[in-house]
Amino acid sequence: MTTNKEIIEKYMDGFNKSDHDQILSCLTDDVEWILPGVFHLYGKDEYDKEIENPAFEGKPIIQVTRMIEENDVVIAEGTVRAKKKDAAFINLVFCDVFEMRNGLIKKLASYLMPLNNMNSIR
Repeated sequence: MTTNKEIIEKYMDGFNKSDHDQILSCLTDDVEWILPGVFHLYGKDEYDKEIENPAFEGKPIIQVTRMIEENDVVIAEGTVRAKKKDAAFINLVFCDVFEMRNGLIKKLASYLMPLNNMNSIR
């Protein structure tokens, strides 16, 4: 496994454990995180505030089903299950596009789709 993929695995493991230090150790200081239509964050401080979104509680369950890499770009696909504060669970599929620099995450674009309401797109 490449260094870049190992960093992505460490990053995902950090989210599963809600381990801020582990997650932040995988990022450049000038990291960007984009969730199109929702937010565009810059830097570790903003990133850290979003790790545990106030609308959710507990630890998410993230499972990566596929990871591919070309040059300094790693794409991870998978599923997320998280508990909202209103006691409902949300189930998502994701595709994360990581741009790497010197073995750290420089930029992340996260694309999410809820599984609960898939009939609404038919």
